Amino acid sequence: MYDKNKVHYIVVTGILVKDGKYLITKRADWEKAFAGKWTVPGGKMEVLDYVLRKKDTQEHWYNVLEDVLRREVKEEVGLEIENIGYLTSMVYLRDDGIPCLIVSLFAQTLEGEIKLCKSLTDYKWVSLEEAKEYELIEGIYEEIEMLDNLLNDIEQRIWKKN
Repeated sequence: MYDKNKVHYIVVTGILVKDGKYLITKRADWEKAFAGKWTVPGGKMEVLDYVLRKKDTQEHWYNVLEDVLRREVKEEVGLEIENIGYLTSMVYLRDDGIPCLIVSLFAQTLEGEIKLCKSLTDYKWVSLEEAKEYELIEGIYEEIEMLDNLLNDIEQRIWKKN
């Protein structure tokens, strides 16, 4: 039975790394959520992301989040990725009251040319310092900062808002 108190959307986002820079993309002005703001590739997990696949055990599928990120990155910016890692997670309540769990991953890009989907209008490869110059969706800068710290061997901690 459906229980609205237990339903969540799951979104996977990915900060892509290439030559010490991070990929940010600009959402189209006509987008419903965060129109015209800068973000990183990602999207909702769907049942079809795993249910048609062969199970990795008798009952389970592994690496579903990683596969969602691969799909979303390919759809949104036309790139292939590798070396996917976990960064952090957060939850927010959508306007309709349904919680949305965002799992933030990171990955390295393979060679290729960026081809934006129709819902994105621009992209930039930025350093952490350069990222401050863009109107990013709330939390994206902090996640880039977390990844920059991780990649530069600065003490790893769970980021907490002061």
